[in-house]
Amino acid sequence: MFDETKLPNNAKLTLLARVLFTSLFLLSGMTHFTNMPYNVSLMPPAFPFPVGLTLISGAIELAGAAMMLFNWHARLGGWLLVLFFVPVTHRVHGYELATQEDQNIWALHQEHFLTGIAPTATALLLTQGGVHPSLIS
Repeated sequence: MFDETKLPNNAKLTLLARVLFTSLFLLSGMTHFTNMPYNVSLMPPAFPFPVGLTLISGAIELAGAAMMLFNWHARLGGWLLVLFFVPVTHRVHGYELATQEDQNIWALHQEHFLTGIAPTATALLLTQGGVHPSLIS
């Protein structure tokens, strides 16, 4: 049988993976504050307080990404990213999939919806294991 414990663990590779994974959320989270009109425009009309929700979601995204990047309560950081992604993927992009008549815009939201699933799953996976303490840089 194959013994997974013999596979190498590399702290530098783990750090690189954390930087690559969290860079998406750090950059996206910053745009919640630097390009607020665009982010507010993504909210379905039924959402109350779109500016407030944009600010809160940006803060949650930035906090989760920073916690995972610096491996400070990384599992909680993963839960924050899940908390961000589930409503954004389902409600924002799912709403547009259900209501959009323009096929080009529909295709764009379908892509966002589908690409929202992978980081949600990755963050959810990290909520269960975090980053092993021996791999902290």
